[in-house]
Amino acid sequence: MTLIAWIGWFAATSLFWKWILSWGGAEWFAGWKTFLIVDWFAAVWSAEQIKLYALLCWIANGIWFVIGLVYPEYRW
Repeated sequence: MTLIAWIGWFAATSLFWKWILSWGGAEWFAGWKTFLIVDWFAAVWSAEQIKLYALLCWIANGIWFVIGLVYPEYRW
């Protein structure tokens, strides 16, 4: 993956996680729709639990992004 594509991927996923955390995405996903981004067990999660999941995923994506910047072989 090129550097431009890597940065674009991170920007797109960051917007998605930001939407869930700050712009009402967690409330929209609460209920059965959580199944679409997590798994079947997440259907009973509240908006706060979805926000925690999003925050942890965003942190993991950020770490992976930095690793991919330094070591291009870790980009997919």
